Amino acid sequence: MTAKTPRADRANATRESILATAERLFAEHGVHAVSNRHISEAAGQGNNAAVNYHFGAKPDLVRAIIRKHAVRTDELRDRLVEETAGSPHVRDWVACLVRPTTRHLDELGSPTWFGRFSAQVMTDPALREIMVEESLTSGSLVRAVEELNRCLPALPTPVRAERGEMARELMMHVIAERERALAKGEPTPRADWHGAATGLIDALTGLWLAPVTPVS
Repeated sequence: MTAKTPRADRANATRESILATAERLFAEHGVHAVSNRHISEAAGQGNNAAVNYHFGAKPDLVRAIIRKHAVRTDELRDRLVEETAGSPHVRDWVACLVRPTTRHLDELGSPTWFGRFSAQVMTDPALREIMVEESLTSGSLVRAVEELNRCLPALPTPVRAERGEMARELMMHVIAERERALAKGEPTPRADWHGAATGLIDALTGLWLAPVTPVS
């Protein structure tokens, strides 16, 4: 095994600083409102081209932030999906979609920025594609979605698609809003991330199992 050199250590530290700074600025201001130069300056880099040097274009930086968090989130989801294997209950599989993210944020401690970062990314069509592409590399996430679809009652195709979009939006923005409130020191409906996840899982389960009004 090759030992790390001081130069390599400095480069890794610089990359981590840029990632953390970019995530925070993107979360607070939006991806397109923040330039690579702003990130370099906020990360304490004298060279304004540091972001380009270490990550390339902005989409590459966004992808790197997503992958950084995906490592731990996937570990948590892998375990939960294995524990849930064989369940016929919609709620159990909804939990596999929600709890890995909330547990990860809980582990990080407040303040966090990934919830708001994700919500910002999903508002941009091009960057949204990056988030979707990266999610499809998670075997446990794909499996959880497949198992959820297997457990759902028969729904008209347009209704299933509509509720899928509603579920994604609800999950994304509820997490982002709680994260924002915690960062600002504002009161939240639930005392902790576990409780917040439980409320969100309840709501999403109700959404998926709600009756369908016939179209007249």
